[in-house]
Amino acid sequence: MFDKILIANRGEIACRVIDTCRRLGVATVTVYSDADRLSRHVAMADQAVHLGGPAPADSYLRGQVIIDAASATGAQAIHPGYGFLSENPGFVDQVAQAGLIFIGPSAAAIRAMGLKDAAKALMEKAGVPVVPGYHGDNQDTGHLAAMAGDIGYPVLIKAVAGGGGKGMRRVDDPAHFDDALQSARSEAQTAFGNPDVLIEKYVLQPRHIEVQVFGDGKRAVHLFERDCSLQRRHQKVIEEAPAPGMTAEMRQAMGDAAVRAAEAIGYSGAGTIEFIVDGSDGLRPDRFWFMEMNTRLQVEHPVTEAITGVDLVEWQLRVASGEDLPVQQDDLSITGHAFEARLYAEDVPAGFLPATGRLVHLGFPDGARIETGVRQGDVISPWYDPMIAKVITWGATRATALRSLESALVDTDVAGLVTNLDFLIALTRHHGFRQELVDTGLIGRDIEGLTAMPDTDGASVALGVIGLAGVTGASGGMTLWQPLRRTIVWDGGSAVLQVMGAADFRVTLNHSSHDVCWQGDRWWVDGHPCRQRIVTHDAGVSVFGANTLHLRKVDPLYRAGTDDGGDGLTRSPMPGLVKSVHVTQGQQVRTGDRLCVLEAMKMEHSLLATRDGIVAEVLAKDGDQVEAGAALIRLDEVAE
Repeated sequence: MFDKILIANRGEIACRVIDTCRRLGVATVTVYSDADRLSRHVAMADQAVHLGGPAPADSYLRGQVIIDAASATGAQAIHPGYGFLSENPGFVDQVAQAGLIFIGPSAAAIRAMGLKDAAKALMEKAGVPVVPGYHGDNQDTGHLAAMAGDIGYPVLIKAVAGGGGKGMRRVDDPAHFDDALQSARSEAQTAFGNPDVLIEKYVLQPRHIEVQVFGDGKRAVHLFERDCSLQRRHQKVIEEAPAPGMTAEMRQAMGDAAVRAAEAIGYSGAGTIEFIVDGSDGLRPDRFWFMEMNTRLQVEHPVTEAITGVDLVEWQLRVASGEDLPVQQDDLSITGHAFEARLYAEDVPAGFLPATGRLVHLGFPDGARIETGVRQGDVISPWYDPMIAKVITWGATRATALRSLESALVDTDVAGLVTNLDFLIALTRHHGFRQELVDTGLIGRDIEGLTAMPDTDGASVALGVIGLAGVTGASGGMTLWQPLRRTIVWDGGSAVLQVMGAADFRVTLNHSSHDVCWQGDRWWVDGHPCRQRIVTHDAGVSVFGANTLHLRKVDPLYRAGTDDGGDGLTRSPMPGLVKSVHVTQGQQVRTGDRLCVLEAMKMEHSLLATRDGIVAEVLAKDGDQVEAGAALIRLDEVAE
């Protein structure tokens, strides 16, 4: 076993690796950028080395600087985590040349699976079923369009390099193929430095089921499957293991295929074989196809650990240090069911736009496994993936594990920025999801219901008013010089608070009145005990519980600006790079026309015209780095 390793990553995965290293007595070195100087992973490690500026190219992608840091600190090996350099074969070669060990597969194995088209050809040779499609070298637009026609619509355009939903577009109609291809190529070039794509048949009722494999370079085993079908924008939201509806015959077929895939390339370490499954007629052994292999640890690996009892990071360290696989296939079994929900800073109603801001309050429940790289007070910056945490639960049955996940999410507190927390809670309550009716289209079909703003109940607002008034619970928190009746104002509303007793209050809203008191160890509203929790913080007051409610304080000196939203300006919804501007001054546009493309948090976002108009001003150009709220395009109304 190693004495010291360097972790070439950040955030929750760096913290996750440190947890196992601490248990094994392995010292850790982390690296950090300017943006991560005060981060949790830096605080947890035994040593930390500064890499450079906040952009990944100036920090976490500087392979030689990372290798030099490992050598200077006496680390014997480098753990790549996921993302960044984890699937870069050139970096693996550099690590070996420096006399260090890469905790992961060989450069040859990564190269074999690095390009989806070549990987599919290799898998066909190994007897692994692959999705019908075109994986050739001819990237001519006309040729690709012809291939799509031969395959039959709908088709999926996919970047041959990378993953995470980037460079991927579904096309239902030949008329939209060229635009989708151009968009996919552009995003792929930005994300992976390679614009090449492949074309695949789009399975109409698809399920995304992947198999965890682990090898030591000589043989491999599988640790069963995970279902990752709950996705938005081709990115996973909630994962579970095992897959609902899985049969013994199907599990055997998928597991065997995954092991063949791993052994075909002499795989060493943790990897994932991703399959697309046709779930229209149940799970059948002849209805799954290889999509790609991720030659690294996956974000969702905790659900596999929960049902198998295996610490995959420990296995990574042991195999990389020269040990053989610790088990045979027959030694592995499944116990219970597990879920993982990805808590993100993102604006769900706005199309899952990544968000930034300070975590003014952050709290997690006991009883769930929480993996996070942030703490209360930390900032979610525009430089990296906006994940706040992974919430993982286990139960003896799927229903029990799902109820535990719902409860854990309800008991999770986040304030200071917009998140997908209420969306995740809505998913755990979705009838189809609870009934195991899972496929990759579930969120898209029910997006309106899942993203609808929940009705704000009077009880929660009344509790928020109590918080704004400075009432602290058991002590009442009111002082003798405060008036017994006063108006409480927040951004978006007001209420009258009347003191009825030492810990008894009446809150009068626009359309209702509520009696609030502190009794025992909780708040009561209108004679009923409440599960909600009141948290006061710098941004105002948050009420957590069934649904989250935030009441922002109003600065009495504040004067609203003249911008009423009708100024015709298209503004940047977040900090980012103006990738391309698609209009010119004087051009007439219609509602829905693309004005420009913003690149932020490794994704491209098209900004569309919200009404008909004439382009009066183009206020940004290709390559501009802009802040949130920056004016990009101004439209004048069309003259009648």
